[in-house]
Amino acid sequence: MNLPTSTHEQRRWPRWLRRGPMEIVACIVITAGLVMMLQPLAMVLYTWSFVTTLFGTLLFMVVSKFPE
Repeated sequence: MNLPTSTHEQRRWPRWLRRGPMEIVACIVITAGLVMMLQPLAMVLYTWSFVTTLFGTLLFMVVSKFPE
């Protein structure tokens, strides 16, 4: 009978879905939104910059609740 040694191992999240890597992704999305907002070349990037920054901020707020 192969039972898990603890309940912690049963509830373990995938490595890519943990707080550290996902906070980095959220910070990259926020930074991309700010770069899109400050660039002078393409109006379409400026148009989507607020939505991108808002999405990154919301993602960071949700991801900060993830387990380590």
